Amino acid sequence: MGRFLPANHDAGDANTIGGYRAVHARPAAFEGKDGASYTVELVADEVRDPRGRFGAYLLFVRWRMGDPVASGHLETDYIAFGESEADALASLGATLLNDVKRALDELITQADTPARPWYDVMRDS
Repeated sequence: MGRFLPANHDAGDANTIGGYRAVHARPAAFEGKDGASYTVELVADEVRDPRGRFGAYLLFVRWRMGDPVASGHLETDYIAFGESEADALASLGATLLNDVKRALDELITQADTPARPWYDVMRDS
């Protein structure tokens, strides 16, 4: 069940993905160009490089129509980096909502592209 929480506009800039979550106390949701509903999470991992940095990316969860059941996901490459997980997430959190939506639609377009056989992909390496 949903619940109503009034927006706290003192918590951040609601025009950024990190600020939206702070202001509304919930993840942002988008309608993808495929007509499906998506929520977005900010995720960071330790990047395997000599500096031991952290990379942050957007994880979009697709929701099945009618039921609150996840039916898939899409994720970007690393978009932001930082010396700590918090730094990487803060940097990614400054991304404008319009840019997050654009990233989602690009991922949907790529997912709609027919997959190539593994042997064709290996030739490109």
